[in-house]
Amino acid sequence: MTDLTPLTSLSSALADVVARTAPSVVSVHSHRSRSTGFVWKSGLIATADEALADEGDVQIVLADGSTIAATIAGRDHTTDIALLRADTAVAPVRLAATVPALGALSVVVSANRDTPSAALGMVSASGKGWRSLRGGEIDARIELDVRLRPSQEGGLALDASGEAFGMAVLGPRRVLVIPTATIERVASQLETRGRIARGYLGLGLQPLRLDDGLGAMVMNVDKAGPAATAGIRQGDVIVAVNDQKLSGVRALSRTLGPASIGTVVDVAVRRGGEPASFKVTVGERPEA
Repeated sequence: MTDLTPLTSLSSALADVVARTAPSVVSVHSHRSRSTGFVWKSGLIATADEALADEGDVQIVLADGSTIAATIAGRDHTTDIALLRADTAVAPVRLAATVPALGALSVVVSANRDTPSAALGMVSASGKGWRSLRGGEIDARIELDVRLRPSQEGGLALDASGEAFGMAVLGPRRVLVIPTATIERVASQLETRGRIARGYLGLGLQPLRLDDGLGAMVMNVDKAGPAATAGIRQGDVIVAVNDQKLSGVRALSRTLGPASIGTVVDVAVRRGGEPASFKVTVGERPEA
C-alpha cells in the first residue's frame, strides 16, 4: 500500500468536498445573464441579486443538466441577496455559522456554462461586520483571493472541511463573501414577505453645504409620513440626528435599516435660520 503524499491527500479531500456540494449548486439564467445559485431550502434558491436581471423569465439549470422555471420570491439590493422559487427536490445546503480565519483555504463551488465548477483560493480578509454602499448590514467582512467569472457569482464558499460559510459575490476589484448569518437573516424575510423592511422618514432631501458643516434641505414631505406627523416642513434644513451632526444624505439613509423601524429619533433642523427640534418615530418604507 502506497502512502499518500500531503499534496495528494489535500487534492483528494478538496475533490471530495466539491463532489458533496456540487449537486445543490445550480446555474441561474435571467435575460441573457448567467450566474450561480444554491438550494437554501427545499424549493428555494439563494443567488446574487446583482447578477439577476430586472426583467424577463428566470430558469434554473440543475447539476444533472435538467432545466426548470423559477420565479423571484424576493430580492434585497442592499445585501446582494435574492431568493428564487423553483419546483425542485434537490437537497438544500447546510450553511455553517462560522467565519473562516485569515489565510485559510477556501473552495468556491459554482456553475460555469451550466456545469459544476470549482475555484481554490485563500481568505484574504476576515473581520467584523460592515455596511454596504447601499446600506445593507453584512455580518462579517470576508474576502477571498480567488478569480471568478461572472457566471460563478452566487456560488458557495466552503472551508477546507467542506462547511459552507457564505455566498461568493463580485465586489469592486475583489471577491466578497456574504456570510451565513446575513443570508439566513435576509432570506428568511424574503421567504415570508418578499422584501426587506426599511425605515422611512417620508422626506425628499437635497445635500447642502453650510458654514459649519453639512445639512440636508427638505425638498418634499410625504404628508402621510412620519416626518410630517412630527411637524417637519418643506424648506427645513436638517443639521443633526440624535445629537450627531449630519455627515450626508446617504449616511442618513443608511441608518434607516430594519432595526430602525419604530425607534424615535431627535431631528435638529434650521427653520428660517432658527433652530428647531422634532421627535420622529421611524416608519416602514412603503412598497414601491
